[in-house]
Amino acid sequence: MLHFKKYLHADSNRSWVTFIHGAGGSSSIWFRQIREFKEKHNVLLIDLRGHGDSKDHLDQQHFPTYTFEDVSLDVIEVLDHLEIEKSHFVGISLGTIIIREIAELQPDRIQSMILGGAILKLNFRSQILMRVGVIFKSVVPYILLYKLFAWIIMPRKKHKESRLLFVREARKLYQKEFIRWFKLVAEVNSLLSGHRAQQLSHPTLYVMGDEDHMFLPAIQKLLENEHHKAHSQLAVIPNCGHVVNVEKPSDFNRICLGFLS
Repeated sequence: MLHFKKYLHADSNRSWVTFIHGAGGSSSIWFRQIREFKEKHNVLLIDLRGHGDSKDHLDQQHFPTYTFEDVSLDVIEVLDHLEIEKSHFVGISLGTIIIREIAELQPDRIQSMILGGAILKLNFRSQILMRVGVIFKSVVPYILLYKLFAWIIMPRKKHKESRLLFVREARKLYQKEFIRWFKLVAEVNSLLSGHRAQQLSHPTLYVMGDEDHMFLPAIQKLLENEHHKAHSQLAVIPNCGHVVNVEKPSDFNRICLGFLS
């Protein structure tokens, strides 16, 4: 089972909020959210397979490839273990795809979705980047590829803290683990196409930085569709890049807790 950490509210009837990090990160990226969220909710932090403290568990097993369904079922296994029937979910970057996949697999487990730095489409630039990565992933040290990706997604000087945080977490991955996740992301376009085509009925909040040049346009275009707007809303944080919970934690917490209330 994946490694997890829970914070129980004094009122056991409070709703659960489950946090899902992105590729190369770990549950430690939510350190600026825990204090405020646990004041109002039960909080669950999970390290995805191969990440954080879930790494040692999976070192003993053999997973030649991953699918988003595999990773999502890992999370559901933790919910089952803790007997959590329903939860709000908060995700960042690639974690938003996993939350969306859980909503497809077991929709009754989702109370609402907060998708920060949401990925709904890989634009032409990112597709080229992934193809280059596929070619060089076995010959170039993975951390160099990750640094390049982090810089392209978060290019500005003010994004430096987010870049360094994710690169620091990515260093904890093994080369083989990075390649598994890289293959997973490289083949995500067809899955994202399905997510864009189908709007689920769960209340959904997209929280994006106005400088998230790679992923914000796709969210804005999606929400021009009246069908998608029926259950979804978009909050754009000014002067902020991709990793909204790290770059603007006060704004992120205020917006998300307001949505949950």
